[in-house]
Amino acid sequence: MRNFYEILEVKKNATKEELKKSYKKLAKKYHPDLNPGDEIAEAKFKEISYAYEVLSDDEKRQIYDVYGEEGLKGNVGSSGTSGFGGFSDIFDDIFDIFGGSRSNRYEYENRRNMPKKGPDTRVDVTLDFFEAIFGVEKEITVKVKEECEHCKGSKMEPGTEKHKCDKCNGTGQVTSEQNTPFGRFVRTSSCDKCNGTGEVIEKPCKECGGKGSVLKSKKLKVNIPKGVDNGNIISLRGQGSIGENGGENGDVFVYIRVRSDAVFKRDGNDIYLDIPISYPDAVLGAKIKVPTLKKIVDYEIPKGTTGGTVFRLKGEGVPYVNRENQRGDLFFKVNIIIPKKVSDEQRKLLEELRETEPEVEENKKSFLDKLKDLFD
Repeated sequence: MRNFYEILEVKKNATKEELKKSYKKLAKKYHPDLNPGDEIAEAKFKEISYAYEVLSDDEKRQIYDVYGEEGLKGNVGSSGTSGFGGFSDIFDDIFDIFGGSRSNRYEYENRRNMPKKGPDTRVDVTLDFFEAIFGVEKEITVKVKEECEHCKGSKMEPGTEKHKCDKCNGTGQVTSEQNTPFGRFVRTSSCDKCNGTGEVIEKPCKECGGKGSVLKSKKLKVNIPKGVDNGNIISLRGQGSIGENGGENGDVFVYIRVRSDAVFKRDGNDIYLDIPISYPDAVLGAKIKVPTLKKIVDYEIPKGTTGGTVFRLKGEGVPYVNRENQRGDLFFKVNIIIPKKVSDEQRKLLEELRETEPEVEENKKSFLDKLKDLFD
């Protein structure tokens, strides 16, 4: 499996600024325009661009950190295609350094018309303790951008037209030059009159304000798998906002939160709980009732069990996500309950017991001897 951090030559805790700086350096080194005919450089350029696309996005980076590249399938643009849409500022800097605009460079002159994936949407879902363990179907409401029904995504009023921008002559870009002691620098940026589209709409759509999309709420059903935990993310491919220029819809990322339980405590896929037992049960041994996630089972504790002893029930923990046959364990700790009130009969029995416990007296004597040695 590829390591995106190694590809970008950064540490796993790298900041966005560090990612961007390293990507710019590597992009300049392997850019196809600077390595004509070098297929290895071109492949390397696509690889680092794909890695940067993932790690520069907070949600996709978290998915990658938790599930690896396998968890990104269907959630990010393919390398070398729509994935370059978010790097305009970086590529501007790369091309500016070499004193030219982006026309005729690696076909970026048509980038504004390339399909662009729609933005992703985040939804937080809180589950009960057992819903997270056994899985559940949830209905969520998300707000996403959908195509405007009035203008059918054209961004203009039906029956009206649009024309070529006279400021950029339809290129969507304007170029400025600056002479410096270090030479001539050329800066290419999006046209502010047409917002980089190369076209000016005469009469924007009154329903969407010329955006081509409107914000709507929709309900989705989410199948939560067994064993999810706090911080897990479920992706719903293509359920996010509409893309541009025929690009695919964005995704909906469902962030999981899990409520705690009064009895069971979870640590990863293992379960922990405390069980009270009586003093006679601890001394003599006994068959006690132990609650698991599914049922109550009988468990034989040995005689002479001390308070705080931890027992293990293998395979009675939480199932691993998408690996139901593999489960964690259940650990229970026994706590000896000392009664605060006793009857006269009980007191008499306890007094007799105290007189007939040589092992306890021997331990007491050994402890006192150690104290005596300590202070002598």
